[in-house]
Amino acid sequence: MKRILLLCALFLAACTGKPSLDDATLSERTLNLEEFFEGETVAYGQFQDVFGTVRRRFEVQIEGTWDGTDLTLVEDFLYEDGSTERRVWTLTKTGPETWMGTAPGVIGKAFGEERGDTFNWRYTIDLPVPDGTLRVTFDDWMWLLTEDRLLNRAYMKKFGVDIGEVIIMFERPE
Repeated sequence: MKRILLLCALFLAACTGKPSLDDATLSERTLNLEEFFEGETVAYGQFQDVFGTVRRRFEVQIEGTWDGTDLTLVEDFLYEDGSTERRVWTLTKTGPETWMGTAPGVIGKAFGEERGDTFNWRYTIDLPVPDGTLRVTFDDWMWLLTEDRLLNRAYMKKFGVDIGEVIIMFERPE
């Protein structure tokens, strides 16, 4: 019976609506990743499972450099349990609104598109977890709320099934 309830819950979670780049924009702002992330940024976030239970919280210190083609993001994670992680992304601007990226653990390449105040980023990664790694797919959405704040909601899947979400608030120092 528990397995049936679990399968039903996973099915319902998979049916929930997700953002689209075709959604109406709610502001006149334009997100330019290379401008937002150049220099220092701090982020605060958490992972919650498909049932809504918060499983992990973290803070991220980010140093971004832009050379006109590539945006390099050095992300230093500090998890609430005291563990740390460093991830270094190299994002290449492939068009006026498109990006391709790599980072250790990313399988293949990540691809993203900016549209107005929104950015969508998709990739598969071997994500470090306390007891090893977990291969997951991210459907990562970012919205520029103000010139100094960016909201990120990332949907995570394993074997095509929703397993949770990561919510992050990025802030640029004033």
